[in-house]
Formats: sequence, structure tokens, C-alpha cells
Amino acid sequence: MSKKKTKTSAGPARAKAPKKGKYVYFFGAGSADGDGSMKPLLGGKGANLAEMTRIGLPVPPGFTISTEVCSYYYANKRSYPKELTAQVEAALGQVEKAVGKKFNSKESPLLLSVRSGARDSMPGMMDTILNLGMNDTTVEIVAEKSGNARFAWDSYRRFLQMYGDVVMGVQSRPGEDHEPFEQVIESVKHEAGVEKDTDLSIDDLKKLVSLFKALIKERTGKDFPQDPMKQLWGSIGAVFGSWNNDRAKVYRRKYGIPAEWGTAVNVQTMVFGNMGETSATGVAFTRDPASGEKVFYGEYLINAQGEDVVAGVRTPHPVAMLAKEMPHAHKELLEVRDILENHFRDMQDLEFTVEDNELYILQTRNGKRTGLAAVRIATEMVLEKLITKEEAIARIPADSLSHILAPIFDRASVKSATKIASGLPAGPGAACGKIVFSAARAVEWAEKGERVLLVRVETSPEDLRGMIAAEGILTARGGVSSHAALVARQMGKVCVCGASALKIDYVAKTVAAGGVTLNEGDFISIDGTAGEVFAGEVKTAPSEVVQVLVAKTLKPEKSAIYRDYANLMKWAEKIADLDVRTNADTPEQVVNAIAFGAKGIGLCRTEHMFFEGDRIDAMREMILATTTDERKTALEKLLPYQREDFIGIFKALDGLPATIRFLDPPLHEFLPHDRAQQEDLAGKLGMSVDQIIKRVHDLHEFNPMLGHRGCRLGVVYPEISEMQARAVFEAAAAVQKTGVKVRPEIMIPLVGFPRELKLQIEIVRNVAREVQKETGQKFRYLVGTMIEIPRAALVADQIAEDAEFFSFGTNDLTQTTLGMSRDDSGSFLPAYEEADIIESNPFATIDQTGVGQLMKIARDNAHKTRPDIKLGICGEHGGEPSSVKFCHKLGLDYVSCSPYRVPIAQLAAAQAALAHHKK
Repeated sequence: MSKKKTKTSAGPARAKAPKKGKYVYFFGAGSADGDGSMKPLLGGKGANLAEMTRIGLPVPPGFTISTEVCSYYYANKRSYPKELTAQVEAALGQVEKAVGKKFNSKESPLLLSVRSGARDSMPGMMDTILNLGMNDTTVEIVAEKSGNARFAWDSYRRFLQMYGDVVMGVQSRPGEDHEPFEQVIESVKHEAGVEKDTDLSIDDLKKLVSLFKALIKERTGKDFPQDPMKQLWGSIGAVFGSWNNDRAKVYRRKYGIPAEWGTAVNVQTMVFGNMGETSATGVAFTRDPASGEKVFYGEYLINAQGEDVVAGVRTPHPVAMLAKEMPHAHKELLEVRDILENHFRDMQDLEFTVEDNELYILQTRNGKRTGLAAVRIATEMVLEKLITKEEAIARIPADSLSHILAPIFDRASVKSATKIASGLPAGPGAACGKIVFSAARAVEWAEKGERVLLVRVETSPEDLRGMIAAEGILTARGGVSSHAALVARQMGKVCVCGASALKIDYVAKTVAAGGVTLNEGDFISIDGTAGEVFAGEVKTAPSEVVQVLVAKTLKPEKSAIYRDYANLMKWAEKIADLDVRTNADTPEQVVNAIAFGAKGIGLCRTEHMFFEGDRIDAMREMILATTTDERKTALEKLLPYQREDFIGIFKALDGLPATIRFLDPPLHEFLPHDRAQQEDLAGKLGMSVDQIIKRVHDLHEFNPMLGHRGCRLGVVYPEISEMQARAVFEAAAAVQKTGVKVRPEIMIPLVGFPRELKLQIEIVRNVAREVQKETGQKFRYLVGTMIEIPRAALVADQIAEDAEFFSFGTNDLTQTTLGMSRDDSGSFLPAYEEADIIESNPFATIDQTGVGQLMKIARDNAHKTRPDIKLGICGEHGGEPSSVKFCHKLGLDYVSCSPYRVPIAQLAAAQAALAHHKK
């Protein structure tokens, strides 16, 4: 390894443009048809195999069938382009020449692996077949040539199991608890009196081969094919077919991978880690994918194949132990680690096999990592001058910052908790939930609002839905590169793997360890940072970043996590064009948001101020009033409450702007609807219960979202708007007297007609003049509106004659545009996603082709009238990364979101700016 010349350029080398009609790309013997820039065509795995070949790494020869074939396959009733057969045969000939073996030879048979390879990594979601080419004849030849009959028969039984499952469709029957091939293995091990697969004798393995062939015939009605070429085409079709299996579709929806991308298929020479004690297989990361620490991190198994490691069937050894067991291979691996990181300039996840003490690299890809690791790796690589600050910002998924802000276990509570087991820390953070033992149960309980923790012996790709639903994942077997760990890290799920002390009984629905037995439905807690498992619920504490910024219980210099986070956010702030504000209704929320970097308030919902303490009674008195004078009397009671709230908010803002929305929800929401509360209110207000019941009935609306709310309340009851305006301006005057600047922005909700806004603005400006005259204070303020119904977007040019700013209220704009209730859509939106009617939940991510078009219309119309109008967004979409990027593209001035989403929006805004400047 050390003597080979390798490229360590700033990125993948470039091959010639692909030829038209070319579907198969060879790699091997130091040359490759493709390179690392060709991921759309060759998929991530194929492109990187070609790239590693080109830079001189020991990659077993093979070829990649392009993603274009996958698209053709689905568009043409699962058939192939007519040129494909000849191209595959030609590439197979190149592989045979490179390795000196022949496919289906009786002298020196070539064995192959067939793997998927999408443009974006989808670990475990699609199918793989290993040891292809094995049959009743080949197994004897391999046994003789290798001098290792056990290895030959072990490889054959593995191939039968994979081929029978993936290609021929051998499935569990209703009522079967285990996969059918695994049931046969357990039966043979029981008869042989052994615990591990590696303890099975040659005769045991031969028995397995016979039983597996019989099982295939029984379950499918077909014989296992002995012809290797038939095996190859069956495997190619199965891998293309797996692009649309259930777990792959669920995964694509979660991570926004387009279905039209398709997968490539990689056919590669088999190298064997199961040839005995001089062979091994493993997975390694150039840095710790959980913490980001710059250490070589990974696992391996002696005398095993790759699936043994990632499936979690056996708990592997840490890669550091390889230095003792196979020192030469370990030294070469360290060299490969440096070459890969310097070449790809990112943390790499690599698969390797040692065959009879010779090292081979089977795959590399940018490794999945936690949010914590993503920030540390990116910021440290900047300091190491591997990447630029801009590259660091661009490569961290903005949503992954939520992992850094997530709670951790309170250390004092941990000391008093009952620890029952330890495992491998696979996904950092703290998680607590009710135990469930199946993915289906996890989904079922989570949909009912339960916090659940998925507990499995080991997970498989079929568990994906349950892993998404669960708060965390706990397995008894498997290591940090197992399926559970890989998927958990990408999702940001807390995960502990390989907690071998756990005794899990799926039938009895119990898990036992440390002298404690827990049933399904009992609480369990896991610490994915320390790898610890506790019975019951353990209290949580704020993350280190929150302890520094908000709680101020930790000094910045004491937290390396905070240091990396602070560096990243400092770089992001300099690059972003969009400001990020916060949705906040209390001084405490404002303080928290500003600590995270918010540039003011984008939405203060004044109705939230009416629910506390005695003020709700005054609010109800106002609603129950039958005359204007009675309403004004009640509003006078509310005025000091609201004024004091605004004083606290303005002080906390310390000169930053505050967009204050006047009363928005319908009045019935403030009234009691059960008899006991109505009787209590009647006593307080000196009214009869019947009067209150009648008023509740009168205010009842069949569709409150479209009823008497928003500016419609202010038009019918202008005294409400007068009181709110006075509270804002009197608070502004009081705070300005202390020397603190105040920048209120009054926002009138639910405007659809220009005249509605004119009437409300007239009230606001009259009150402002009165307060300025009364207090001698002058203040700058704006008056604008929310764009949250389609008509407002369509007549935005007229509304902008009076509005000094627009803020898109995308929660209601989505509801009114789509004709969907946010509260009720959960009953059908999942089915819409499954059917590809929608790409994502429109209440989570802006519907850019529908709602987004109205936003563009409103922007363009407003600019015709008022070119300098301030534009923002205050719906919950303001903290969702892809929506933030759309807002940047739209040319908005700011987005607004909840305090703990501010860092996520800031990073997304910087990423949007970088993407824009690249064009």
C-alpha cells in the first residue's frame, strides 16, 4: 500500500463523457470506465468503486450497470435494453481476464457479488447477493482448489439463503416468528449441539445446503438454478426490483430521494473473509460517526462475510484489535484511511475484506453521522484545511442541529437509576419510552401519542417504519456498524447496540437483564452517548449548547461541543442573506431565541397572553358583553396585562424588531364549554349560567377557521384593536424612556380585502398619535399584514398600498389553498405520500408548486406598488430547511420560527445563500 502512488486531489478525477447507449462500466486492474463524478449514472457505490480503482486502491474488479437501465426496466415492463446482454458479457470477460478466473469454469470458477448502489446511500434498504456462481459442481471445485472444504460449503449455504430470499422470494408464513432459513439454521445448530454458525462442521453445512434447496422448492415450487448465468440475471433483476420495495420507498420519502433516480447494479469479484482464521471482514469509519472524534472507528469479524457485520448477527470486535490479530492488514487499513479522507475530503465509511491476509476495499462512501458528529467533523476539517468554511456549512444537514440541542440524561438522576445493561454507544443522546418489541407495535403506539423505545435482538431493514416511530433503539446484538446503528445515526435517533446482557423473549414480550424483568409497555431509558440501559424513566437535562446559551449553567470553554457549534454558527451568520427571527409570546422565549441568534420577533401571538391567571376572566367578560361600553370596560381590565407583557418583551429585545399580530382566533375558543367551568365563570361575573350557555351557542361556528376571526373581529369590534394598539404603544413609550429602542411592527391578520386593512390601520395610527401626544415619546413603527388566504395574494398590489410589510402565514395559507385542515389531514396524508400524490407533508414543508406560487404572486404584485416592502414568513415552515431555502429563492427578508429552530433556520439560510452564489 505505502509504495503505491495515489491521487489526493481536491475531488474525484474526471472520466470522459459516457457514450450514448453505453450501460455497463468496467472497473479493475488499475483502470475504470467511470469516476467519482458520475454518481447520477453509476450510483454512489459504482462511482466510488471506479474512483478508488483510479487512485490505486485494492478494489476487486467488476462492473456497474447504470441507473439508466433501472429507469428503462420500470418504463418497459421490467425488461432491459437490447444492448445490455452483450455489454454485460463483454464486461464479464474483462473481469475474468483481470482475475485469471472464468465464470462457470470447472477449473478456476469466478464467483461474484451483486449489489445495489443508489445515487444517495440507502444502507440496507435494497438487496445484495453474495457468492454468486456457487452450485453443486462449483462447491466441490472451490473446496478442492482452496483446500478448505468448510469455507466452500459455508459460502454455498450463504448463497442459497440470499438467493432464495432475495431472488426466489422465500418468505415467512403467517404465524412464523423467524425467517425460514434462520429457522433451519437454528434447528441444525441445535441438533449439532453448537451455539455459533462458525462451530458448524462440514457435514452440518452440507446438510444445510440440502435443506435450503428443499425449502426453496417447497416455498416457491421451483428448483434452485444451477446455471451461474441464470443466477446472475436473476440477481440483477432482483436488485433493480428492490428499488421499489416497501422499505426503500419509506426511506426515500423520509430523505427526499426522488423515485426517478433509480439504482445502479454493481457486479464484483467475490473476495472471501470466511476462509478461516487468516481472513476477516469489516466496516470502518475514518472518524467516529457518533461523536466526530478523529479516531479510526469500526468493527470486524474473523472468518465471516460482510453481511455478518452489518446484520448484527454476531457482535464484532473493534477495529483496533485487528492490530494484534492481523497487524499487516491493520497497517494497510490505516494507510487507506488517510488516502480516502484526503482524496474525498470527508469522513468515509468503508467496507473491507481480508482474504488470506490480503486486504481488499469493497466500498467507500461519505459516512452517515449524527448531528453532533457532523458539526465536529466539518469544523475540525476546516481547521485541518481539508475543506473551506463554505464547504463545512454546505455539508451539514440543517435539521441535524436538532441533535445537538436535544436533551441528555441528568447525571444526578442517572446515579439513582437502576442500570441493567451496557452496550455500544451507537447514537448519542437520551431516550426514554415504553418498550415495544416489533416495528408494527412501535408505529401503532406512536400514532396514539405514546413515547416508545424499540427493543430488538437485532434490527433488519424491515424494521425501518418502527425505527422512525420510536424515540430510540436498543438491540442485544450487533455493533456500531450494524443496520440499527447506521440508520439510527442518520435519523438522529438515540441508539444502544450489542447490549448482550439483555435476554429478549418475543413470545412472552419481556426483556430481562441485571436481575430485572420488564414487560412490553414498561418504561426503559437508554443513554446513546455512554451506551447504558436503565429500567424505568430517567430525568433529562438540557444539552451542553443549551446549558451554555440559555441556562448559563456551563461555561463556554468547558464544552467542546459548544465550541464547534459556535464556530459553525458564526460562519453561517456571515454568509446568510436571510435574517432569522423567532415566534415568541413571552420575554423568556425572546431571551432564549436571541441567545440562539434570532434577529427579532417575526410573530408574537397576542391571544396567548389572554390565557394566564385572571386575565382569561377579563377576556371572557369582554366576549360576553352585549354592548360596546361593556366591552370597553372589560378591555380596560385587559389593557394593563397586555401592556406589561409588551414591556417585558421590548426590554428583552433590546432594540430588535417585534412583529405583533393582533387577535386572531375566533372568540369561542376563550369560553368554557363544560358545565362546571360555566358555573364557575357565572359566579365570577355575576351572570346566570343560561346567559353564558346562550352566548357560547351564539358564538359557535361550523367552520371556525373560516369564520369570525382575525381582522374580522377588529372590523366588527374596533375597540379590541384600539386596546391592543394602546397596549403596544404605551409599552413602547415606557421602554423608550429607559433608553432602550423599540421597533414595533403591527400585523393585522387574515386580511383578504384592502378595505379591511385600511380600517385597522386607521385605528392603529390614531392610537399611536394619541399615545405619542400623551407620553411625549416618538417611536418608529410599521403596520402590515399576514398573507394567509389566497385572495390576499391575488390582490397584494392593492393591499400593499397601505401595508408596509407582508408576513406569509403559511399555516393558514396552506389550509386555505389546499382545502385541507391541518388538524384532520393526518388521517389521509400518509396514504397520499405512499401513493406519491404528494412528496411531503405540506404542513411541514411548503408546497412550492401550489402555495409557493401564491407566495410568488403576492411578492410580485406587492413590488409593483411598494418596491421596498419588507417580506417575511411566520408559519411553522419558517424553521424547516427546504422551506427556508425556498424563502431565500423568493427574496424574502426574513424567516421566523420557534426559538429552538432558530439555529436550524440560520444554517439553512446560509446554505441557501451558498447555493445561490454558486449559480
